[in-house]
Amino acid sequence: MGLPIHFVVDPQGWFCVGVIFFIWLYNTLFIPQLILFPRFEEGHIPAAAIWAYYGASLFCVVSLLRASTADPGKLLECPKIPLREKDYWELCNKCNLMRPKRSHHCSRCGHCVRRMDHHCPWINNCVGEDNHWLFLQLCFYTQLLSGYTLILDFCHYYYFIPLKTINWDVFMFRHELAMLRISTFMGIVMFGGMCSLFYTQIEGILTDLTTIEKMTNCCDQVPQVRKPWQQTFSEVFGSRWKILWFIPFRRRRPLGVAYYFANHV
Repeated sequence: MGLPIHFVVDPQGWFCVGVIFFIWLYNTLFIPQLILFPRFEEGHIPAAAIWAYYGASLFCVVSLLRASTADPGKLLECPKIPLREKDYWELCNKCNLMRPKRSHHCSRCGHCVRRMDHHCPWINNCVGEDNHWLFLQLCFYTQLLSGYTLILDFCHYYYFIPLKTINWDVFMFRHELAMLRISTFMGIVMFGGMCSLFYTQIEGILTDLTTIEKMTNCCDQVPQVRKPWQQTFSEVFGSRWKILWFIPFRRRRPLGVAYYFANHV
């Protein structure tokens, strides 16, 4: 796809990404083997349930990998400042480089990021103008996969008819209860955490404020123009086509709207 790769050297971030990847891999490997495939073979669930689970899993891991490696909007050392935008740029007091307002210097990454929302250790990357949409997709599909996993874990014991044939010589079935309890615990933690994070991100987009701006209260003294929610979401996702907001395989294309907004500076 010809997408630039942004790689942050941070052992703590690598560990956090590894934890998320482990949870994804654990559920993607064991839930279908323990629940979906045996239930499908005995006619308890349709094949669509299996395809839906693997689809959510695929979109989740693609969003994770792309959000972790995508350039969040790192500023160049010698940016070309359009003459009509000159008044909306300022000097960073940490890296001594010119940057547009609403940018922020990330101390962990060591550079300024356009319209930076926050630095997320769970993707080992900043969340900025160019990868904010991928971070939102990651939150959404993690919720979807975690919620789906919790429903399957619950139905396996309390709703579905008991399986007629189980190969108890297989390791997974000999430790079925322990493995599903681990899956349930991870699902509850991930679902609860992502729901809270996703809500705050959606609120920030609707109010057109980044997490850093909300924490510093830099916009309280300036009257803000209320934008339609379609516009704020389109600016983040780089497309006015709402169906494309859910697809992590594409390349984001800015809408031509400047990344500074006079009502916020």
